[in-house]
Amino acid sequence: MPELPEVEVICRGLQSQIEGRRIIKFSHSRKKLRRSVPFREINCHVKGNVIKEIRRRAKYLIMSMEKGAFMIVHLGMTGRLCLCEAGKPMAKHDHLSWVFDNGMELRFNDTRRFGFVEIVVPGIKNIESVFSDVGPEPFWENFSARYLFDKSHNKIRPVKNFLLDSRVVAGIGNIYASEILFDASISPLTPVKSISRKQYGKIVLSTRKILTRAIECGGTTIADYVNSCGQTGYFQVKLKVYGREGLACVKCNNSIERIVMAGRSTFFCSTCQG
Repeated sequence: MPELPEVEVICRGLQSQIEGRRIIKFSHSRKKLRRSVPFREINCHVKGNVIKEIRRRAKYLIMSMEKGAFMIVHLGMTGRLCLCEAGKPMAKHDHLSWVFDNGMELRFNDTRRFGFVEIVVPGIKNIESVFSDVGPEPFWENFSARYLFDKSHNKIRPVKNFLLDSRVVAGIGNIYASEILFDASISPLTPVKSISRKQYGKIVLSTRKILTRAIECGGTTIADYVNSCGQTGYFQVKLKVYGREGLACVKCNNSIERIVMAGRSTFFCSTCQG
């Protein structure tokens, strides 16, 4: 599943290509995604409109339209947004397509169809309400050691699951949670109530460090992820624990271990993160 760095890379690519462009045509495969495609809303509030701004919130892309509506895109597990020249033959899993006034076409491709598109129209729904249950962004000032310490008060859940909770912090996915905790030298099994404010400070710094590097590398390609130009990321070659079960730890030479937490593979070094 594309995580924060991958969505951020796609966002930046689209900003340079289609911000300020008018959508002149919309088409679709008629196949259902995770949610029903809002055909009527797209035709009424997106088609014919200019994309004023594209930004990311958590793992969502938000496209602000010139006349006030917002188009929210979530890529799900295997979703891709790719730009190509208009009229290029459709690929097997291309489900949605937007053609722009400069001859470019944006396509939403999703093999497993767990992604979705939502249209928010002011006066009917508030864009802020869509993200009312989403925590702060990792790069925001209010994502701090004090915030995490206060948020974890008297809670016994493991810190790995805590970081994966979008109500706590936006956009940290499974791959990056393992990498962040390794960088911070904290076991993923540690109950959050036993983590000190100083340790949370390390988690904040490691979070920003790992995510920044991943964005600079164009994201992590484990399976299906590509950016808006169809290119894969290469942060996977820099992963220090994720997917390295049985291999030597880059710090201590101990073997990397793998356990399952909340149904997800978790990788760590029991020596460095003991």
